[in-house]
Amino acid sequence: MTVIDPRPPHPADPDPVPDMARMVELQRYRHHPLAFILHYVRLHVRWHVIIVSAIAIAVACNVGMSAIIRHLVNGMTQGGQGMGAVWVSIILFCGTIICDNAAWRVAGWMASGVFVRVGGDVRQDLFRYLTGHAATYFAERLSGALAARVSAAAGAVVALENMAAWNLLPSVLNLVLAIVTLGTVSPWMALVLVGMTLLLGLGIYRLAGRGQFLHLSYAAEAAEVDGEMLDVMQNLPLVRAYGMIGSEHGRMRGRIQVETGMHSRSLRYMEQLRMIHSTVTAFMTTGLLVWAVELWRMHRATTGDVVMVTTLGFLILNCTRDLAFSMVEAMKHVTRLSETLGHLLVPHERSGVVESRILPPAACRGHVQLRDVSFAYPGSPSVLSHFDLDIPAGSRVGLVGVSGSGKSTVLALLQRQRFVQAGAVEMDGINILELDEASLRATMAVVPQDVYLLRRSVGENIRYGRPDATDAEVRAAAEAAGCTGFIAAMPRGFDTVVGERGVMLSGGQRQRIAIARAFLRNAPVLILDEATSALDGESERHVHAALERLMVGRTVIAVAHRLSTLRGFDRIVVMEKGRIAQQGSMAELERVPGPYRDRLLPMGGDLPV
Repeated sequence: MTVIDPRPPHPADPDPVPDMARMVELQRYRHHPLAFILHYVRLHVRWHVIIVSAIAIAVACNVGMSAIIRHLVNGMTQGGQGMGAVWVSIILFCGTIICDNAAWRVAGWMASGVFVRVGGDVRQDLFRYLTGHAATYFAERLSGALAARVSAAAGAVVALENMAAWNLLPSVLNLVLAIVTLGTVSPWMALVLVGMTLLLGLGIYRLAGRGQFLHLSYAAEAAEVDGEMLDVMQNLPLVRAYGMIGSEHGRMRGRIQVETGMHSRSLRYMEQLRMIHSTVTAFMTTGLLVWAVELWRMHRATTGDVVMVTTLGFLILNCTRDLAFSMVEAMKHVTRLSETLGHLLVPHERSGVVESRILPPAACRGHVQLRDVSFAYPGSPSVLSHFDLDIPAGSRVGLVGVSGSGKSTVLALLQRQRFVQAGAVEMDGINILELDEASLRATMAVVPQDVYLLRRSVGENIRYGRPDATDAEVRAAAEAAGCTGFIAAMPRGFDTVVGERGVMLSGGQRQRIAIARAFLRNAPVLILDEATSALDGESERHVHAALERLMVGRTVIAVAHRLSTLRGFDRIVVMEKGRIAQQGSMAELERVPGPYRDRLLPMGGDLPV
């Protein structure tokens, strides 16, 4: 059987942590959704300029047609003397139509690429930011709701970009150019129209703002319903085992009814705004037409002017309607984006120490020390207080104790899943808070009780320990972990997909896949977190054999509730209420009066952890 040398160097994982400068910049936009969107516009500014320019040309052509029609009608009213102006108007009209269509196609072609890229950038950046959160962030939130919010944020940004390009910007430009063109007929008409438009826009904006809480409530409820639905689906075996399918159906029905009720109130509020706007703009357009006819009757406007005012009046009516509708719709998307960013861009939990030092795996000896460490969970008393533990390189140390004694907290601090509040955790004399993320992770391999497997192939899950490993190295790691037998029996061998969280594998098989991953990792420090606690006797024997091979030449720190799994360890550390009550070899502790012999040993193989 092939046994892997436990200490060869290997490169750090590619792109192991988010670019901190970019992540800090994202955090600034947590309460500024419009600035968040502009951030991504700036990343693709050249293509956005082309899109805006093309739209401006198309809108100018659209408004210009009204002026061309005015000249056409005036030429026609002059009889034979105006035929030159008529033919020129026809030629200009045809050219304007061609230019208008070409400009829209250029804008559409560019937008189909850049808007999609913006959506991809948003999803990627929010995912990267999300993965930078500490374990406490995920413990307090539904993972499904977080995933839904990432997709919702990207969808909202893309929707707002599309709305700005195809609704807001054309409506504003059409409105401005139409009013300017009307000014050639009557400056007073243009001024009155400007005033009426501003008052209408301000009123709609103020009313839309009052309904913001409706959109915000709906966005939050929709994300929670998505997360709760995924939570039930992920725990469907539990739901079925306890006969709770009907109960969950009823619970989800109630949640969805609440969500749809909120959605209806949000949509109906927007419909009320549309009704108000439609009524006001209808009166404005009618008044505009009557004004133009009066000017014609007083010989202060030509027939072409009346026709142009009529066409521009309908254009203004449509533009203000589209602008109002788009503003209300945009408000809904901005609100949803604001709610999403508020949840996702919570500041990362950081130690405040600059993570700048590098410790190559080949140079790491694996000497771990906890010096005068104190730690307490938020709102709870201290778990560790002035805690000291020295683990020499290459030694095997087991942590035992009843539930709440601080064992899991020690492992969390070692892996920087939590941050010490006093004292220091050191690796080869270096405070791990000073080590950059990739360097710290490369020094450790972890075999947990609850093995994490991705919905990928067996080979990909093993290769997760070292993504650049060759197929031969993956197979060697699998052989060292005792996996080749059951992998060979799978339909596609190493290419067999293990299902969500590895449901296609037994507990012992999942555990051995995790051990193979740790073999491939070849880290100098090995952390075993209840690695055999949930296994049957046969699986435990296989896993123990694989672990014995894995531990050779490494510093091993193990938490176990089966004392037999720590037989052969150099030292057993007995923890009580966040302090070391006893430590020594298993044989020494069995002979000396104390918590190990008097309380833990009589419990047999299992400790209440």
